[in-house]
Amino acid sequence: MASTPFLARRDALETYFDRTAAQAWEQLTSDAPVSGVRATVRAGRDRMRATLLDWMGADLRGARLLDAGCGTGALSIEAAARGADVVAIDIAGNLVDVARRRAGGLPIDWRVGDMLDPALGRFDFVVAMDSLIHYRAQDIAATAAALGARTQALLFTVAPRTPALTAMHAVGKLFPRGDRSPAIEPIAPARLKAMLPGNVRREMRVTSGFYISHALELRP
Repeated sequence: MASTPFLARRDALETYFDRTAAQAWEQLTSDAPVSGVRATVRAGRDRMRATLLDWMGADLRGARLLDAGCGTGALSIEAAARGADVVAIDIAGNLVDVARRRAGGLPIDWRVGDMLDPALGRFDFVVAMDSLIHYRAQDIAATAAALGARTQALLFTVAPRTPALTAMHAVGKLFPRGDRSPAIEPIAPARLKAMLPGNVRREMRVTSGFYISHALELRP
């Protein structure tokens, strides 16, 4: 069962991404011009997405994949183009609507809801790119255990605790509450790995300006 802090944070994320920042997130994940800071975030996300896709392989025909926290769908769309049978889910319905429009005719199963719903079934791959970065280490570990129990490989990212990210996190707290996105939770990957079930097969960090993200591949 998800913890009370996890559920509270999830509700805050739903409000933020489905209402407050839906338009800004749609622009960030498009080809539209953005500011220099946002351009570094976009470039970093592109590199991270490419990394996770490469870990799964160029030919995904016959593989069932869950994109847990799909956002506007870029990873889902690329995985489907590689032949994967994709279920893409996010709590933010507005972002899923954007993803559905961008997918064209690709046969992706788009859903609005909880990535931990057991009714989603089993998968060859589960990917949670930047969808767990707002949660505490213990909640990430619990989520990884739940998702990892129904896949052969769980690929996910966290916000690593670095001096740069800690400084950015502190600066973000200076903005008025109404202007802030839900805070990320910088964590130490080494500490998290000690809490995870299974084996971390590989990991990689992507740093691009204001984007710092650490990917892990967890195998049973």
